[in-house]
Amino acid sequence: MSAREKPTSTTARAILRRAMPPLRRFLPGAASGFLSEASAVALLACSAWLIVFASEQPPVLHLGAAVVGVRAFALSRAAFRYTERLASHDAALHQLAATRTDLVRRLIPLAPDGLTRTRRGSVLGALVDDVDELQNLPLRVVLPLVSSTAVAIGAVVLVAFVWWPAALTLLGCLVVAALVATGWGWASGSRAERSIAPLRARLADAVLDHLGSLDVLVAYGAEHASRERIHAADAHLRRAVTRRAGAQAATTAIVSVLAGAASVLAVMVAAPAVGAATITGPALAVAVLVPMAVFEVFTAVPLAASSWRQVRAAATRIAASVPDSVPVELPAEASAPAAEPAPLGDGLRLRGVSARWPGAAAAALHGVDLDVRPGERVLVVGSSGAGKTTLAHVLVRFLEPAAGTYTLGGTDVTTTAADAVRRTVGLCEQQPMLFDEDIRQNLLFARDTATDTELEAVLDRVGLGAWLRERGGLGARVGERGALVSGGQAQRIALARGILRAFPVLVLDEPTAGVDPAASDALLSDLLGAVGEDQAVVLISHVQVPAGLVDRTVRLDAGRVCD
Repeated sequence: MSAREKPTSTTARAILRRAMPPLRRFLPGAASGFLSEASAVALLACSAWLIVFASEQPPVLHLGAAVVGVRAFALSRAAFRYTERLASHDAALHQLAATRTDLVRRLIPLAPDGLTRTRRGSVLGALVDDVDELQNLPLRVVLPLVSSTAVAIGAVVLVAFVWWPAALTLLGCLVVAALVATGWGWASGSRAERSIAPLRARLADAVLDHLGSLDVLVAYGAEHASRERIHAADAHLRRAVTRRAGAQAATTAIVSVLAGAASVLAVMVAAPAVGAATITGPALAVAVLVPMAVFEVFTAVPLAASSWRQVRAAATRIAASVPDSVPVELPAEASAPAAEPAPLGDGLRLRGVSARWPGAAAAALHGVDLDVRPGERVLVVGSSGAGKTTLAHVLVRFLEPAAGTYTLGGTDVTTTAADAVRRTVGLCEQQPMLFDEDIRQNLLFARDTATDTELEAVLDRVGLGAWLRERGGLGARVGERGALVSGGQAQRIALARGILRAFPVLVLDEPTAGVDPAASDALLSDLLGAVGEDQAVVLISHVQVPAGLVDRTVRLDAGRVCD
């Protein structure tokens, strides 16, 4: 197996196989479902026989077995329905958790740079809606088909013992119902079912874009247009759901019509036999009324076909979201926690490194040479598109060099776990990720053993001591994605996390990008002053920094180092 191949296939068929619970978990629910539906048919058959036979006023003793049967089947129907729901949902939800965990595990090697071209709503749909849809495979497809088919066959056999022509009419109506109702549902509802998930993802994208950029939209008067996009996406989704519901309702109506036809045909073929004394009145009641109970159970079959189309479409979308192999531009192995960081030794070194983004036709870096010694401050400058962010992602091994070598302490990083490299080289991005928690929690995930005193001290180092006291301490919240803090404060919090983590090398990617130009020099002075003397810093910026803050400057132009 290649280093870049997944351990198992991510085709739609493989995903559907993994969505099915193991047989030992599925069988109890399937058996209970069959017994519940069989009890419903037996209840109606027994009740019909009892009512008609009682009208003939036989001795009460002759009715005792039928009375006990009615009570037994009524109780067993409810009891088995409860155990079926309990066992089948337990199996399906247990397997659903395993499926979602497997999907997340497969997405981790692609993050972050392998997902840059993926819409957030699409990823959200794959992780939530489509995976949730997979639970319907055992619950609404396999289980109803198995139990309903078995009960229908058993009912045909039962009616055959009563009067075989009535059994043939019942069998014929069941076959016609399966073909017509399923075909009608497929023709009328399949297109709507296939479009629902993409439309739901489009709506999620519109809502996320609107809420995430609401301040900009309001400032430029584009909020109304954005809201109209949300309304349009919602209208398209609503129409698709309505079409699917209409198709399902029509399918149910067709089955109901055929159920009535089965009873009418049973009367037509069995009534002459009653007149000829070939069968009794109670037997006629069984032959006529059992089809009604069977078709009530059989209604689940066309609905199972509809659910199958939805489940298969969901599996296809999941397979498209999770490729079978990791792109060559990304590290080959999955991210797994490494026990120790990669040794920095005499520093990091890049020689002739070229790199490109996944899916890009051209490389963003070309033959880059770079040396960073322990404790050194290196400034990397260049215009937009010069390859600065690409270099940052190569350093933390979000991207794999397409050519050249990248070593830490003389060790090639391609022979080291990606997480081990990231424990040595830390990245503070242009827009740091802040969680909708308090300041304490936003720092603790960098080092969960840190005390409040240590957290306050590191915030003091990055120039947030006074601000922290004004906000009321570590319990103050920062808002969704740092909505309650400024760009400069977010950068300082990100640097505080880097200091807590004690990265030997810190990469600061455009830390002043969202900061007022008048305050950018002060922010850079504070950030670089807060870093320990033994920590190396690679400062990436599109502008020059005040003299004395860095040891040397490297200029990038069109992905190449300029002398």
